[in-house]
Amino acid sequence: MASKRELDHTPDGHYVSIDGRKWRATDPMLPEDIAARLRVHLMAARRAVRSALSEEDQEAVRVARGRVQRAKVALGERGTAWWEQSVDQRRRRWEDGLATLDESGPP
Repeated sequence: MASKRELDHTPDGHYVSIDGRKWRATDPMLPEDIAARLRVHLMAARRAVRSALSEEDQEAVRVARGRVQRAKVALGERGTAWWEQSVDQRRRRWEDGLATLDESGPP
């Protein structure tokens, strides 16, 4: 099993540095079981993007990229910055995102 990679966070915890590039960090308030489910959806959506691109299916690319976006927003990595949201807004963001991804089918 692969080990979890240690990430370098900025002092405020809002960003991580990966290969010298800064990316928004996942919302630290996100329960680990929910974060894990969202990451499963994210990786499945990324695989779907790759497959649709190789098949040159533009509609499938659009749908898969939409799923990537929903997962990233639910994780707090896109959309309104999690540190600018209230606790209730953060919870609603990941609950709504996960519900939408679960409804659209298995990862």
